[in-house]
Amino acid sequence: MANGISNKSVVLSDIRKSYGGLEVIHGIDLTIEEGDFVVFVGPSGCGKSTLLRMIAGLEEVTEGEIAIKGRDVTDLDPSERGIAMVFQSYALYPHMSVSENLGFGLKMTRTDPAEIARRVAQVSAILKIDHLLERRPGQLSGGQRQRVAIGRAIVRKPDVFLFDEPLSNLDAELRVSMRIEIARLHRELGNTMVYVTHDQTEAMTLADQIVVLRDGRIEQAGSPRDVYEDPANMFVAGFIGSPRMNFLDAEWQGDGTIRVGETTLEAAIDGGSLKHGERLLLGIRPEHIAVAEPGPERIAAQVEFSEYLGGTRYLYCQLEDGQSLVVEQREGPNWQAGEKLSFAVPDDRRRFFAEDGRRLR
Repeated sequence: MANGISNKSVVLSDIRKSYGGLEVIHGIDLTIEEGDFVVFVGPSGCGKSTLLRMIAGLEEVTEGEIAIKGRDVTDLDPSERGIAMVFQSYALYPHMSVSENLGFGLKMTRTDPAEIARRVAQVSAILKIDHLLERRPGQLSGGQRQRVAIGRAIVRKPDVFLFDEPLSNLDAELRVSMRIEIARLHRELGNTMVYVTHDQTEAMTLADQIVVLRDGRIEQAGSPRDVYEDPANMFVAGFIGSPRMNFLDAEWQGDGTIRVGETTLEAAIDGGSLKHGERLLLGIRPEHIAVAEPGPERIAAQVEFSEYLGGTRYLYCQLEDGQSLVVEQREGPNWQAGEKLSFAVPDDRRRFFAEDGRRLR
């Protein structure tokens, strides 16, 4: 057993990955508890799939250690790690039936045929594909093929499931239904699941823990609520949330207040390291902005465009100094382009960031 590692977790210790002389994963430390659903999320090229493939054994670790269930698996083959991986391309054998695809991995490990049949029947019932067992992949819809790919992982009874953007090839409606399906499977199976996506909606709805990555480093790891409401820095604040957080240029006034355009707002931060007039950024989520009567601590803006989406309306506004502001409304008047409004933001919903992206508290 790796020193100090619980047998109920996946542990990454100072993981580094280099291609030639270029390091792309920079000393990642992460512990995943037994039964957790952990989502790696970040922009294209952030290293999330590379990290997942290192856990799977499909990419060599340049430095560091990976432990699964207390075993150091850093140098083990994928088949020896107790993992099963689901790819976005499904990776099904076109000449085999659904039943044969589901049981293929077990057949390769010389599992008893009766046991293979039992597991295939059990898993196909769980995934509601038992009526498709004799079909070939080419006769299935995208959602059905994805269920087969997931089923092939389940029959192996792995310690850890790894998902590499499994829903990215599906249309929007099917992605929603498959998200629900994967969440249900996690609830029923209770296995540890590690999931890679660039879609923050998938991350927010599926995860017990979100790991936000950028340029091969972890920017923040925490529950969806923590990452959304208490972002570690400006990158996380801007990446998580749709529409994204508003960032308004502001100046520190040196007396516990900031100035945004012509408006003075209280700023509950330790400004000891800030100089009078120093530039910082005020972060406000669209849903935390309310139309209000003009007065102190009000941000004035003009509506440029109103987007109605049924239960939600988005107002795309412009401040007097030209800065943009997006406001989310669940109810209220039908504001139109050209109207001038005043907006209020509760003190506890204001987030502050230095110019270099650091969170100011």
